[in-house]
Amino acid sequence: MNAFDSSGSAAVAHAILDADGALLSADPALEALHARAGGIVGGVMAVPQLATIARLARRLGIVVSRRVTVADDEADIDLWVRAQPEGERVRLAASGWTEMPAWRPSRGGATLPGDGWRWETDGSLRLTFVSLDGATGFDPFALLGRPLTALFGFDEGEDGAMPILDALARRRPFRDQPATLRPTGGAVRLDALVRPDPQGAFGGLTGTARPIDPDVQGDTMPATFTAGLDRALRAPLARIVANADSIHARADGPIDDDYADYAADIASAGRHLLGLVDDLVDLRAIEKPDFHPAAEPIDLADVARRAAGLLAVRADRAGVGIVRPGFDARVPAIGDFGRTLQILVNLVGNAVRYSPAGTSVEVVAASTEGRATVTVADRGKGIAPDDQARVFEKFERVDPTEPGGNGLGLFIARRLARAMGGDLTVASTPGEGARFTLTLPAG
Repeated sequence: MNAFDSSGSAAVAHAILDADGALLSADPALEALHARAGGIVGGVMAVPQLATIARLARRLGIVVSRRVTVADDEADIDLWVRAQPEGERVRLAASGWTEMPAWRPSRGGATLPGDGWRWETDGSLRLTFVSLDGATGFDPFALLGRPLTALFGFDEGEDGAMPILDALARRRPFRDQPATLRPTGGAVRLDALVRPDPQGAFGGLTGTARPIDPDVQGDTMPATFTAGLDRALRAPLARIVANADSIHARADGPIDDDYADYAADIASAGRHLLGLVDDLVDLRAIEKPDFHPAAEPIDLADVARRAAGLLAVRADRAGVGIVRPGFDARVPAIGDFGRTLQILVNLVGNAVRYSPAGTSVEVVAASTEGRATVTVADRGKGIAPDDQARVFEKFERVDPTEPGGNGLGLFIARRLARAMGGDLTVASTPGEGARFTLTLPAG
């Protein structure tokens, strides 16, 4: 193949990507690899592994070097890729080209059902292939290189289990994972095999998606889900976060700044997943027919001050101030103290996340017409009128490409507020920030 010179030794191929990840120029080997993946010169890099490394280097502003395995026609190519930021551009250098037979399921092992359309991921669960025959109503090429969750929203089965969670934890195939096709909202069932990398570690998933009649799908979360989720994810994620924090803090000795930053990224991702676990557990709780939060006298101004205090360190790191109710302010209300604090931590955290550095988040508590309220206002980009109802829906985010939550926080917050006899509303003008108001019965 053209990745090697005439003597058979590995060649070094170079490419230049712009700030948007588009391929500006490339040596023949990389240009051909890009083209076989469906890309064109001037278009976004079509090889997900190369695009991911370039994005990381540009975001961190440092040189990133990694070994990757790229699917290429009927073979796999093992590469060592170096990405170097150069202003707004990134220079890629790919060396050590080694062609290997493509992975195939072993004879006698697990196999995929013959029906359904195909999808594949790499070891980071980013999509590397989406079958054209399944792409009804969306562009499969636009999903390449994006997380698997950009294509599927995962649900639990009738027994309360989520097969994909157990499969990823144990590195084994899974079957009959209920899911929602995010681009269209259609219901599907997923099956997948685990593909090892050349070293025998986790190299990705190869799966199928089978369309399902939506009339047979349920909309509840069985009670066994919570315990299974705890067993599958909490302990491993907690260990990952603890070890990554230890590496970032250089607890065992000095390391390069680059690796310390990688560890910080890993810890942040682990905390995000732990937050998702917590949200899913809360989701299970609030969707039970017998869910009733406590109704007790609380001081809403005090709860607002506590929520602001919990977010003070994060706000300081982001260069954002928090204006909280004064210590003499009292706003009697009736509600569940823990659940109310949970709602306000979510609102203040979101406001800090979307506030520009140098601005402040205002938290105001008041009593009016027999109701107790807390309003959290930011100076961010705001929410368009058409999106203001959607932000309260399950698994919905206005801009999924932005770093942040999982689309459950506001859904859970509003359900909790209404379960306590109150409500959660938003008022926003694009470009002028957003104001979320929690209302509870007055004490």
